[in-house]
Amino acid sequence: VQLVESGGGLVQPGGSLRLSCAASGFTFSNYDMRWYRQAPGKEREYVAYINGGGASTNYRDSVKGRFTISRDNAKNTVYLQMNSLKSDDAAVYYCKVDRLGRAYWGQGTQVTVSS
Repeated sequence: VQLVESGGGLVQPGGSLRLSCAASGFTFSNYDMRWYRQAPGKEREYVAYINGGGASTNYRDSVKGRFTISRDNAKNTVYLQMNSLKSDDAAVYYCKVDRLGRAYWGQGTQVTVSS
């Protein structure tokens, strides 16, 4: 199993970014996917969830209405569209899959929100 995140960067408050997580080594469409984030000095926290078919999603309260999780099962990729970014959104963002009782994480992509 391999997860590779990309799309992070520096963005001004109010700006947008789209993160991608390319998956390999498993049947992607069979598995739910999640995004997490970790800011310096803080614990890693859940951000968003999408089921295998893409029809069911869930978000932490602080990102509802601003972030959208989606997936393209033909490309084995899950996305996180982030709009109206705030300084509190700055963190390393990780995608995660739980498979056969084990959690797999990507290496993360840094999101910096600053003017």
